[in-house]
Amino acid sequence: MKKLFLLIACIIFYNAKAQQDPLYAQYMLNPLVINPAYAGLNNNLNLTASYRTQWTGLEGSPKTINVSGHTSLLKNKIGVGLVLLNDKIGNISNTEINASASYKIQFKEAVFSFGMQAGVQNFKTDYTELNLFDPGDNAFIGGDRGTRLNIGAGAIVKSEKFFIGFSVPRLLPSTFKNGGQEFQLYNQHAYLMAGYVHYFNERIRLKPTVLVKGVRGAPASVDVACNVNINAIHTIGVFTRNFNNYGVLVQTLLKEEIRFGYVFELPSNNSVGTQFTTHEILFGIKLAAFDAHDRSLSNF
Repeated sequence: MKKLFLLIACIIFYNAKAQQDPLYAQYMLNPLVINPAYAGLNNNLNLTASYRTQWTGLEGSPKTINVSGHTSLLKNKIGVGLVLLNDKIGNISNTEINASASYKIQFKEAVFSFGMQAGVQNFKTDYTELNLFDPGDNAFIGGDRGTRLNIGAGAIVKSEKFFIGFSVPRLLPSTFKNGGQEFQLYNQHAYLMAGYVHYFNERIRLKPTVLVKGVRGAPASVDVACNVNINAIHTIGVFTRNFNNYGVLVQTLLKEEIRFGYVFELPSNNSVGTQFTTHEILFGIKLAAFDAHDRSLSNF
């Protein structure tokens, strides 16, 4: 069945189903991708690149590329960041660029950060990737394109032992018109993420995390993970998403400044079937670029 999955995706798209945000399993390693309040929060210069291929072997499966950077400025009082994203599923592709800024308030043992982001979304479909029953159908000639503005906001409270964040990365509902029909590209997604660190001793730390994603018209998605960190360098963990997907996470510092992360996910038969695995790779660089930057390792 040539391009069957692409055709199904296109049919869903034309029935005005709003597209979901990309999934990330390593959200705690780079929260900026879903919460602009994280810009500059760890008082360093951070550069991160990640690639996620979901349901490998399934034709037209989702693929996400993300490149981001952020840093703190003005004696760590504010943060600025930039996120570049390309998300593709079937013949539908979405490219985004968002600039973020945050302001931090330091308390005795915790810091509060509020941030906002603004940018543009570029959406397009390519019907040449479909195996159409009627290639002459006017509804599938050429492709569709659209550009929309985006505004998002978020807030975070964190210390060395806990992290709580809430965000809505896309506050503006994005609509698109084609052939006299109007449909939504996105509904607003709300994210609640939290993590906690329990010290067994100086070398070993337990770090459970949770991410709850809510969107109108769909059930909430819940990620629950349990990670073990050794010497603040190596991390290994297991997680589940809605008890339909299960995964293993491995992260390590290749050098003091360079972090590598890999995730392997296995969906259950309640999802798409265990034969379609998911892989996510992440590289990150953390530098103390300015005198006021923190040179120690942070739990979050």
